Amino acid sequence: MKSKLAPHPHSPLSRRLTPARQQALDILVQANRPVGAYEMIELMVDGKGKRPAPISVYRALAYLLDNGLAHRLASQNAFVVCGHCHDAEEPVVFLICEQCGEVKEATSAELSRELAAVAKSAGFSPRTRVVEIAGRCGRCANGGRSQQPL
Repeated sequence: MKSKLAPHPHSPLSRRLTPARQQALDILVQANRPVGAYEMIELMVDGKGKRPAPISVYRALAYLLDNGLAHRLASQNAFVVCGHCHDAEEPVVFLICEQCGEVKEATSAELSRELAAVAKSAGFSPRTRVVEIAGRCGRCANGGRSQQPL
C-alpha cells in the first residue's frame, strides 16, 4: 500500500523512499496514532517472521523526521505522520488526548511570532519548535459524544 500524502514544501518527495522508509511511513499513516520504535519493529515483521534490526528502523524514522514526513513526540517517545503541510521553520503544536490517544497537529501564525520573539529576546537560535499539549479531546471531554456546534 502506498502512502497518499500531500507534498510538503520542506520534503524532497522527488527522492524515492527505500522499502524500509516506505514501510515505516505506511505504518505511521495506517496507525493514525503515535507509534514507538519497538512497536514499529513488530509491525515491520515480514511474512517469514523476520524482524528488522532496530538500527534499520531508527534510520528509516530519522529519514522521515529529517524530511518532514513525520514528527517525534518526545513526551511519548513515539512517532506520528506529519498531518498537514507546513513550513519546516513553522512551530508545530500537538494536542494529545490522554484518554483515547488521539493526536492532532496544528500550527499558528500568532504562536510562531511569539516563539520567535521569545527566542530572539533570549539570544537563542532554535533548532525545532514543537509544543506538546496533553489533555482530553472534545469527544472524550463530552463522554464519547460528538461535539455539538456552538
